[in-house]
Amino acid sequence: QVQLVESGGGLVQAGGSLRLSCAASGRTFSTYAMGWFRQAPGKVREFVSGIIWSGGTTYYADSVKGRFTISRDNAKNTVFLQMNSLKPEDTAVYYCAAISKWTLVPRRVSEYDYWGQGTQVTVSS
Repeated sequence: QVQLVESGGGLVQAGGSLRLSCAASGRTFSTYAMGWFRQAPGKVREFVSGIIWSGGTTYYADSVKGRFTISRDNAKNTVFLQMNSLKPEDTAVYYCAAISKWTLVPRRVSEYDYWGQGTQVTVSS
C-alpha cells in the first residue's frame, strides 16, 4: 500500500514557476514508477510527466516538454515536478500517481495503482 500526498500548488502569474512535491509512504517507493497528471475543469485527467524507478528515464506530454521537469529522490520517498514558464492553460488540479512497475510509465489513468488527493495550480494571465 502506498499513500501519496501532493503539495506546492498555488496561484502564480503567467511566466512564473512552481515546484510540486509528492511525498509517498511505504518502504517500496523506489520500486514504483511515478506519474504526474492534471485535470482542468470540465476536462478529462491527462498525463503530464512520468519517471521510472531509478529516475533514469523521464517522459513528458508535448504540451509541457521543455518547460516542466520531473525528478525523484528515493531516499526521501518524494517525486517532484518543476514547472517553469507557466501558462494559463496549465491551470488544473495536479495529481501524482504510482504504478507498481519498475520501468513502465503509462499515459492512461486506469493503469496506475495509487493516487494522491491533488493540488491546485492556478496560472493567471
